[in-house]
Amino acid sequence: MDAPRRRKGPVVTRTDSGRTEDLDLLQRKELISGTEAWRSLRIMAEFVEGFDALRDIPPAISVFGSARIDADDPMYAAARALGEAAARAGLAVITGGGPGVMEAANRGCHEAGGVSIGCNIELPFEQKLNAYVDLGIDFRYFFVRKTMFVKYAEGFVVFPGGFGTLDELFESLTLIQTGKVVHFPVVLYGSAYWSGLTAWLHDRVLAEAKVSDKDLEIFRVLDDPAATIDYIQEVLRKREPTAPAELPHVHPSKSDAQ
Repeated sequence: MDAPRRRKGPVVTRTDSGRTEDLDLLQRKELISGTEAWRSLRIMAEFVEGFDALRDIPPAISVFGSARIDADDPMYAAARALGEAAARAGLAVITGGGPGVMEAANRGCHEAGGVSIGCNIELPFEQKLNAYVDLGIDFRYFFVRKTMFVKYAEGFVVFPGGFGTLDELFESLTLIQTGKVVHFPVVLYGSAYWSGLTAWLHDRVLAEAKVSDKDLEIFRVLDDPAATIDYIQEVLRKREPTAPAELPHVHPSKSDAQ
């Protein structure tokens, strides 16, 4: 396997203290020693680093899901197949760069000759980029990293996961509902896992008029990797004439991916 191409800014993961930049940022000001003005410059620099690293990537999808599964889990195989299908459709794959579903999606994309991207995050415990990332970026701040997931993706595929996965799912749904992003397909992968959530959204949230029928059409629940990529491309082909051109159907060559 070729050595991954990883772009790293001035990030220090302070695993010895258990503190992170996000933790320091969100503390009350009196608990910090007057560094807030300088911190804003570090935040701006992190945005610049991410924009610069990702500006030339091909059309992409962001894939989310649990970091706590191994290669024997059926969802690992499904995410790997999805990554492969995306690459063959000309789509790069963006993940959080970690293990589990993220590794599987990166792996499928990498092995099919696509552009496999990992946006890693500083955590109290070390999380290394997985071995299938071709372009990796380390972030200090969750909100900067999440901006990259949306800005450089044409859609989201959300596999079974925990709090982090749910956070990314509901943020994407909110951005679409409020018109911050348009023509942005969201797929919940694995109907057995998501059935309880979708039933609650229909039977409680919709029934109490806290969302509309149209809001629940923002996402689609699917169980097949190829059908997932087909659905994403179908939505994107309905873009307005002023939007970017239709996605290519040929996956990039190995030289293009590097």
